[in-house]
Amino acid sequence: MEAGEMEKVYIFDTTLRDGEQAPGFSMTTEEKLQMAHQLAKLGVDVIEAGFAAASKGDFEAVNLIAQEVKGPVICSLARALEKDIELAGQALAPAERKRIHTFIATSEIHMKYKLRMSPEEVLERTKKAVEFARRFTDDVEFSCEDATRSQRDFLYKVIETAIKAGATVINIPDTVGYTVPEEFADLIEGIRNKVPNIDKAIISVHCHDDLGMAVANSLMAVKHGARQVECTINGIGERAGNAALEEIVMALRVRKDFFGGLYTTINTKELYRTSRLLCRITGSFVQPNKAVVGDNAFAHESGIHQHGVLANPLTYEIMSPEDVGFPSTRIILGKHSGRHALKSKLKEMGFDFSEEDLDRLFEKFKALADKKKEVYEEDLEALVYEEFARHELEEPIKILHYQVQTGDKLLPTATVVLIFRGEERTATATGNGPVDAVIKAIQKALGIEPKLLDFSIKALTPNTDAQAESRLVIELDGVKASGRGVDVDIIKASVAGFVDALNRAILRKNYILSREELRREGTV
Repeated sequence: MEAGEMEKVYIFDTTLRDGEQAPGFSMTTEEKLQMAHQLAKLGVDVIEAGFAAASKGDFEAVNLIAQEVKGPVICSLARALEKDIELAGQALAPAERKRIHTFIATSEIHMKYKLRMSPEEVLERTKKAVEFARRFTDDVEFSCEDATRSQRDFLYKVIETAIKAGATVINIPDTVGYTVPEEFADLIEGIRNKVPNIDKAIISVHCHDDLGMAVANSLMAVKHGARQVECTINGIGERAGNAALEEIVMALRVRKDFFGGLYTTINTKELYRTSRLLCRITGSFVQPNKAVVGDNAFAHESGIHQHGVLANPLTYEIMSPEDVGFPSTRIILGKHSGRHALKSKLKEMGFDFSEEDLDRLFEKFKALADKKKEVYEEDLEALVYEEFARHELEEPIKILHYQVQTGDKLLPTATVVLIFRGEERTATATGNGPVDAVIKAIQKALGIEPKLLDFSIKALTPNTDAQAESRLVIELDGVKASGRGVDVDIIKASVAGFVDALNRAILRKNYILSREELRREGTV
């Protein structure tokens, strides 16, 4: 590649084929279609939609994706057998752009114990399989299964034969995650130098993560001439998984200085969304420390790191959260956090303290952080009000009692009697459900309508008599506050959480206003 020349690396996504083969990651046909649409939005070049010959369900999934998904090449895996290849061709028939991916093992251990075939028979099967696949499409990929444990000269011969038969892509799989980066680089160089017709095909790599080197091996192969990488979202796949797509893509993007003019056409802002969609569909999760898309990928707790990130994100972030569609940088408050992080969080919550007041709060914060794994907004609120707003600690809203009428043929209706700053108030309202009705009655009684930003409720213990915990986040006149309520009754827990959030918002708002007034008077 000439200096300054741009060269594309094609991203071949096998989440729906190799990824789905991992235990616990099976998907229905409709789920596969949903995932395929998102992969198209992500901008992958090839979607390996499945193994058409594996089952009726796999055939249907490949066929449906071929019909519905536009943009990427749609691909089906097939053994080097005519029946497999024919089914792949039939399933892919509706696709605008289609590829058949056929394979046969080339290592001595696979030929002897699995295939029970001689090297000559493997060569003949390779030729016939590729030629037969060309009847269905002119885009044929051939894989030498277990390439990294294959005898080099024989591997070169198989590749040459496949290209002569019409293969346009040659895939070099590290099927069992056996190789290491330098060794794999040498193999790719050997293929480029020893296979006489290799210039007529793209070299692809498909690396497994059994030794934790799938991404490193893939990137080293790209550095040495491979121009397609087969990978999966979140690195899912057989055994320890495959090379993680998001890591491959961002490594090429972040380290342009190392990889030269190599690039992908992936819409990186869709990486996080794609990762989370896969989690939702499969019921899986991404470990917090997962590169690029893990919850902690852009989280900082160390005071030194927090100070640096707040001053300039580039100090400790080599990519921005926005680059991958991640919600935002997270400043985690804990025992390692520093003064700058606390100040930033308080400002985000609507508090702007003098340096003297901040010092007082920081001491109390550190004492609390030594007792807790993480300090939340609720904890900071308590510290602020304890230290500076003791006169306001009396909750402005108290619920005296409420009554709810509901049923399968009744419009939920609630009547609430409450005390607001010493004044008794009553109101009645209807809602979409009993909780909604009570909340609307409270709002009516108070004459306010806060914005509900988040609401969740969960059981704290098993069985039907479990305590329920509600958590709410509201916004009142630009002031955010969270609340919590616990009760065996879901309605009571929800109401308690809402009232808790309201009280916090009102107290916080009053405190902010009082500080602003003091500033105007020149006493703060």
